[in-house]
Amino acid sequence: MNAAQLERLQEQCSRLRLVKSRERIEALLQEASSQEIPYADFLDRLLTEEVAAKTAKNITMRTNLARFPFVKGLEVFEFGYQPSIDKKQIQQLATCHFIEHGENVVILGPPGVGKTHLAVGLGMKAIEAGYRVFFTTAANMIAVLTRALSEGRLEEKLKHYTVPRLLIIDEIGYLPIDRGGANLFFQLISRRYERGPMILTSNQSFGSWGEVFGDRVIATAILDRVLHHAITLNIRGNSYRLKEKLKAGLIRSEEPTTTIN
Repeated sequence: MNAAQLERLQEQCSRLRLVKSRERIEALLQEASSQEIPYADFLDRLLTEEVAAKTAKNITMRTNLARFPFVKGLEVFEFGYQPSIDKKQIQQLATCHFIEHGENVVILGPPGVGKTHLAVGLGMKAIEAGYRVFFTTAANMIAVLTRALSEGRLEEKLKHYTVPRLLIIDEIGYLPIDRGGANLFFQLISRRYERGPMILTSNQSFGSWGEVFGDRVIATAILDRVLHHAITLNIRGNSYRLKEKLKAGLIRSEEPTTTIN
């Protein structure tokens, strides 16, 4: 292979937007020549590296678009610290079959037990599986929808939260929601009902959602749609934020007497 031929091959890779192939073709050609690698094996390796590079780039792009508060996978979740969590169930959810089946995942538990980490970890698995994901807190979503309503752009913003295949709504119940916000939340849930699965996290039991939304009728309507096709996870345990203090003996672990359900 002469220099002109190599330049032509690199130019063709550029025109086809095969960025990784353009970068690697010279080294792989030299390796194939010196080791007498068959043509098919050379082409297989070249295209495998190209596909891997494009996949990694797409995952990075979709992860950025998801707006996660942090990027932490399920692989680093400390299941041993939260024995109430069924690791096998989480691994099953990580296959993303719940998305294909249109099921919601509701994660309940007190603050600091890993609800957001699990939601983000499952969201990352969904991205790896090729799904579009978007993350928001309940408070931020309602604020965005309220502003859109006042500006006459509610339909546009509802679509913004409806389009992603998987929507993650974090921290339901951490801040009070007025009746206007509850109505907007209901509209969003209704849009996604039996169309787009969601992951919801809350520190409040379902029985308390009437207080969370300031209206038991609206709360019941929301729960009716959310739980129609849903998997509920209850986490009972100590906050990760208190872990170091517990280790140091500065505070005592207390077994919860009630279960969120």
